[in-house]
Amino acid sequence: MAQTHKSLQGQLLLDGGKLHGSFFHRTVVLICRHNVEGAFGLILNRASERTVGEALVANLPDEIKEQSLFVGGPVQTDSLSYLHTDTFVLDANVMPNLSVGHSLDTLMDLGESFANTKKLKLFGGYAGWTAGQLDQEMARHDWLTHPATLDLIFFPDPARLWKSILCQKGDQCRLLAESPDDLSWN
Repeated sequence: MAQTHKSLQGQLLLDGGKLHGSFFHRTVVLICRHNVEGAFGLILNRASERTVGEALVANLPDEIKEQSLFVGGPVQTDSLSYLHTDTFVLDANVMPNLSVGHSLDTLMDLGESFANTKKLKLFGGYAGWTAGQLDQEMARHDWLTHPATLDLIFFPDPARLWKSILCQKGDQCRLLAESPDDLSWN
């Protein structure tokens, strides 16, 4: 009997305590695409030390240039991805009212019509999984899942996002969230 693929697109993956020492330690990853060929996601809670304006030479509004550039993942760290939302995004490709893009031209178009109803988050690099790889990690319980919402994706304090979500998931997850980064400190 063939196993049915269960897509995690539009879900958040959280380090469930098994990724200590890895690139994904204490991360929150939005899965933007997940199919039988693999998965693509962006780390939401790891800001780089650079702003968008420092990383991109493009004619963008100051509101965008002054935003933090996020580390989307360890794959192709010089590539650009961005998440954007507005009151209504007709061609949303991640979840309702949320799209991921990679084109600098499209980003510049978004910048030209930037309004306070729009939200934008930019990333260098991404998280990628080959066919079956994410499914294997899920079977090993490396990740916890949580439904993505626009409020979580554009959380005002990204450094606290992992802990904030875990504290909502019950006592065992709250203990993980409150534990020191290095368990030998305990």
